[in-house]
Formats: sequence, structure tokens, C-alpha cells
Amino acid sequence: MRDWRMWLMPSALVIALDQFTKHRIVQIFSFGDARPVTSYFNLVLAHNTGAAFSFLAAAGGWQRLFFIVVAAAASAVILYLLRKHARQARFALALSLVLGGALGNLIDRIRWGYVVDFLDFYYGNYHWPAFNIADMAITGGVILLVWDSLRKPGTAKQ
Repeated sequence: MRDWRMWLMPSALVIALDQFTKHRIVQIFSFGDARPVTSYFNLVLAHNTGAAFSFLAAAGGWQRLFFIVVAAAASAVILYLLRKHARQARFALALSLVLGGALGNLIDRIRWGYVVDFLDFYYGNYHWPAFNIADMAITGGVILLVWDSLRKPGTAKQ
């Protein structure tokens, strides 16, 4: 039987990479700065007080505590699921990625009151909302969860 704690390693890696990259961006950039990298990608320093795609960003401040509570509760549920399903590799990896991303952004909310975003992809004048490593981990984890759920019924979980 696999020890469920091994699945905390990918989470820890996501948190470390996320916090390191955010720390570097905050050191180098001022709020609102943008540096073109390619014809479709900038490095920026953006603050997101909302959730994904800045949902509730202009809600007046109450959303900070709300998102802290949601992230803490989701993390507790994920830890429970990791303990219960540690032998299901794809499912556990997906949960681990989501956990690392949630905790990476939670650290920002507690520390600064907002999430630091710095990856800005665009086409012409159309910009995808800026995001960070934690957001990428959450997205990747959710994609793995969907993939895991779409497997044929009756197949053994890995």
C-alpha cells in the first residue's frame, strides 16, 4: 500500500515553484509593469483579489476571507481523499496538483490579501487573464481529474 504522504511531494514542489516565481516577479516588477517576451506573451505584475478570471475581484473586500475559507476547506477535503485513494496514481496526482495550487494561492491571500499573477498570454488586443504557477497546477490537476473520471467503467484505477 502506498503511503498517502508521498502525494504531498508534488504539492510541495508546486508551492515552492509558485512562491519562488512570485517572489522574483515582485522583486523585479512594480504593480502594472509588463515586459514583452514574445509576440503573444508578456511577464506582468498583476494583483487578483478575486478567484479564477478575477471572479468577485470587485466585491468590496469580503471575498478575501471567503476565498481563504474555501481554499482551507478544499485542502482539508483533498487531504482526506489523498489518504483514502493513495493507490490510485492518476487521481492522487491530480489531487496533489490541485492541493499545491490551492495552497500556493492561499499563501498569497493570507500574506498580501490578493494573488500575484504574472503570466500574460494574448493575441492582438485580446488578453487571457494573467495567471501563475499555482493556477497552472490547479488547471492541470482538474484536467487529470476529468481524464480519470472518463475512463471506462470497470477498469482498475492506477
